[in-house]
Amino acid sequence: MGRPKSLLPYGERTVVEQILSVLTAAPVEEILVITGHAREAVESLLAKWPVRAVFNSRYATGEMLTSIQVGLRAVSVESGAALIALCDQPALERSVVEQIITAYRAGRGSVFIPSFQMRHGHPVLIARKHWPRILGLGEGQTLRGFMRELSADEIYHVVVGTASILQDLDTPADYREQS
Repeated sequence: MGRPKSLLPYGERTVVEQILSVLTAAPVEEILVITGHAREAVESLLAKWPVRAVFNSRYATGEMLTSIQVGLRAVSVESGAALIALCDQPALERSVVEQIITAYRAGRGSVFIPSFQMRHGHPVLIARKHWPRILGLGEGQTLRGFMRELSADEIYHVVVGTASILQDLDTPADYREQS
């Protein structure tokens, strides 16, 4: 992309600001933004948002798992679950976040994955009881691999009516289509 995805323009905001505008409007109690590449620029942008930046010193490994682990270690002890939203999904919708949180609060499982037309997307919500296993994952392991090992009664598929859960900015073409 030529620069960090989170700093790309997206409408009148940047990608990260678009995502934060959705999360701050939803019933999310604590928002952490895990930084890595371009840390200073991202953290400067975050200063006007009610969020906490946490630096992932291992960001250069290219493994998303390290950022998830940093976030789980930094979340407040009162948190019973973590909603994991990705920095390359500015099409995130408040209604999806609300549906996922509602399902969690109803106790329908311990891992919540949005689903559109039988396809899984993001963000996912993971109850605290799973965090030790995620924190114990090592190099070469992934969150997806962790989820494959869960029993069917632990996973709740939140059926949503929008393909936005599947949209991300992996290529310049993706960015052109969505911005």
